[in-house]
Amino acid sequence: MRVLVCGGAGYIGSNMTAMLTAEGFEPIVFDNLSKGHKAAIHNAKLVEGDLADHDLIVQTLQEHNIQAVMHFAALIEVGESVLMPLEYYQNNLSNTRTLLSAMQQVNVAIFVFSSTAAVYGIPERVPITEDMPKQPMNPYGETKRAVERLCHYQSQTGKLRYASLRYFNACGAGNNATLGEDHRPESHLIPLTIQAAMGKRSEVRIYGTDYPTPDGTCIRDYIHVDDLCKAHLLALNKLKEQSELVYNLGNSTGYSVRQVIDTVRKVSGKDFEVVETNRRPGDSAVLTSDASKAAAQLQWKPKFTDLEEIVTTAWQWHNQHPNGYED
Repeated sequence: MRVLVCGGAGYIGSNMTAMLTAEGFEPIVFDNLSKGHKAAIHNAKLVEGDLADHDLIVQTLQEHNIQAVMHFAALIEVGESVLMPLEYYQNNLSNTRTLLSAMQQVNVAIFVFSSTAAVYGIPERVPITEDMPKQPMNPYGETKRAVERLCHYQSQTGKLRYASLRYFNACGAGNNATLGEDHRPESHLIPLTIQAAMGKRSEVRIYGTDYPTPDGTCIRDYIHVDDLCKAHLLALNKLKEQSELVYNLGNSTGYSVRQVIDTVRKVSGKDFEVVETNRRPGDSAVLTSDASKAAAQLQWKPKFTDLEEIVTTAWQWHNQHPNGYED
């Protein structure tokens, strides 16, 4: 099967591309390289283009005889989305509509969408199940939720079979620790903490130490990128028999900010400065997933369930790529 991987030069997209190749698929990467890295693609075919370009998408789908599309090409920074809502609605919603329109034009019906736990907002309770209210609190979450609704209505026409996969905190380095996180600027806790351990940052900040958690810091659900990608493969296969799939993807286990920092210290053998500061607006005390639906329906079971094991893969990659990808 030939699969178009939109955003395939990015963190999760590049790992997905590598896994597709290893599993006998033929991935074609579609990326404008605004956030991704050519060096992360390895030997996959790259079409350099933007998802706003309807004609180029149609041409790519036709020329490469694409049978399914995976979409990882969103802007992902919550804080940035609040400052730049127009850009987020354009890239995350308008461009996805353009992609779906191009798919409809050439009769490509299979679509796997990279969604997010941000569609839930601050949940009523944890762990979060798929049927809980969707109350996103920022443009990032709103645009992802809008795409989910668009996919739902398009699937009702019989012209789309889709899976919406709601990630919790993607992390680690995949493909035997050869494909890691290289966001510029970086905003994710594990790579930020690793950079501090490597002496590339002067400190790590803890935003809030008075939450109602065992150590006072926020608790999040960390899911290894290899486990995420495996769920995409399983969902892709499941779309042969169902037209609409929605799953949470997480470990269902939470780790606090302090636990992440302590784990990086243990794995790296390095110490670094930690600065405690005020809470950030909108941060929930605890966000963990109930991923039992994916486990039951996809027979999906994460392999990386231990935080130390996850951090070790990230530490290996960052040490092999101290300056990130060299494009």
